Amino acid sequence: MSAPAPRSSPLALTVLSLLHYRPLHPYGMQRLIKEWGKDQVVNVGQRTSIHRTVERLVAAGLVEVHEVERDEQYAERTVYRITEEGRRVAREWLLDMLGTPKPEYPQFPVALSFALMLTPEEALTVLDGRAASLARTVDALDARLADEDDDGPGRVIWLETEYQRAMAAAELRWLTAVTDDLRAGRLRWSWEELTGLAGPGAV
Repeated sequence: MSAPAPRSSPLALTVLSLLHYRPLHPYGMQRLIKEWGKDQVVNVGQRTSIHRTVERLVAAGLVEVHEVERDEQYAERTVYRITEEGRRVAREWLLDMLGTPKPEYPQFPVALSFALMLTPEEALTVLDGRAASLARTVDALDARLADEDDDGPGRVIWLETEYQRAMAAAELRWLTAVTDDLRAGRLRWSWEELTGLAGPGAV
């Protein structure tokens, strides 16, 4: 009896989506993720993450062993294929991820919520650095999108890159407004003022 379907995750959806094309071994999945630029939107920094994800999908009956490749030049490799249940679940996950906004908890908003621990001058320096990095990111994404087919079916391949570019550009605009306010002195604070606002119990 199959284990309950694992919870959806970007990497699990990526593995199932890759296996829609053809059976693959984990090394082949990792290679395609990098070749297709999907490593820009899914975390494959740890080499074992794909293997662990495949194991969970196998346990849930969404993926199964297709064959074991044996070659004198390489270590034995297990090739996996998607099951019909895997196709159904992948479609269900995809529809949910595309259509239902969910709370996400990236680290930048957390750090912003404690920016008051820095002086305005320190905040300006670090945010200027972030803005410069974002500007380079926008330039790199623009270069990647330069050959995009704006009107043809090929555009769907680049949608996540378009989204990344839009999000990076929006953050850069906001950061520029904040750093302008810091530079002009319109945004100022001190630890003493903030602890005073917090009331007599603040330390």
